[in-house]
Amino acid sequence: MSGVSGIGGGAGGIQQIMQMRQQIIQRNDLLKHLHSTQATDATAATGGAGAAQGPAQGFADTLKNALDGVNAVQDKAAGLTEAYQKGEVTDVAKVMLARQEAGVAFEATLQVRNKLLSAYQDIMRMGV
Repeated sequence: MSGVSGIGGGAGGIQQIMQMRQQIIQRNDLLKHLHSTQATDATAATGGAGAAQGPAQGFADTLKNALDGVNAVQDKAAGLTEAYQKGEVTDVAKVMLARQEAGVAFEATLQVRNKLLSAYQDIMRMGV
């Protein structure tokens, strides 16, 4: 039961989500800047493709870390729920808070997936 031993406050999870959101916003701003640079200078398009590899790798790592964080929150909630059912945990509020935190993390992940899918579809519809 590694999920039960790592019980932390709910505020830490919210702070992680807010930090990930800020990182995504910063990367989005960087991508907008790169896109505007490529649009104004044709020679920057060839140099910009190499420059986009750095942020893309960072974004992939950030996304993986975010998904790992959501998985950890869900594991913690499942562990607390199981411990409550066995009678090991008597604080119902802690169990419900962990479940709500897992639900919010999942919903946030779902919304990010929907936005990424929408962006991908928009890109695919663009004429070359």
